[in-house]
Amino acid sequence: MRTKTDAKRQEILAAAAEIFEELGYQRASMSAISARLGGSKATLYGYFKSKEALFATVMTEALEEKGGQMMSLLDEEGDVGTTLRGFGERYVAFMRTPELLSSIRIAIGEGVDSALGAELYELGPRRAWDEVADYLRRLMGRGILIPGEPLRAAYHLKGLLEAGILEPVLFGRDPMIDPADAADAAVDVFLKAYRAAA
Repeated sequence: MRTKTDAKRQEILAAAAEIFEELGYQRASMSAISARLGGSKATLYGYFKSKEALFATVMTEALEEKGGQMMSLLDEEGDVGTTLRGFGERYVAFMRTPELLSSIRIAIGEGVDSALGAELYELGPRRAWDEVADYLRRLMGRGILIPGEPLRAAYHLKGLLEAGILEPVLFGRDPMIDPADAADAAVDVFLKAYRAAA
């Protein structure tokens, strides 16, 4: 029975992704998604409590594979500079993907009037940067990075990687900083602040 449930959930997510792509978040409805499935809205609500929850799941799952590949680069055994540069390069590319940009724009646009923004944040960026903080916490514990607040350090890294790139791109402009060397520059600044003295 569980296989059938998981299969139905995936069928719902696939139909919802198509509707969200065709109509956009605002114009998409649970009725349109259930019509695409050939089922009832009650079935949708049995899996997802709202359009916001369904959209958040669609967006999160679309981004999860790319995000997972990026997080797998946080190898404690490798050189911290090399590891953070590899991670940073992937993150700089990831934050310019249409899926992520769409998710951010919708989360910001809907965040004031619904729970969607908070849900997208909790399922995506919050979870990801908590993982980065855990990685940095372990490096601090081993004396590779100076002791401090790992979550604050993770968000410092995030800010350095996004600087001059994410904001202009969200506004439909080209990055103000060349993405090709953004990760190297960001990691250099981060390590000057956080690497423990040899």
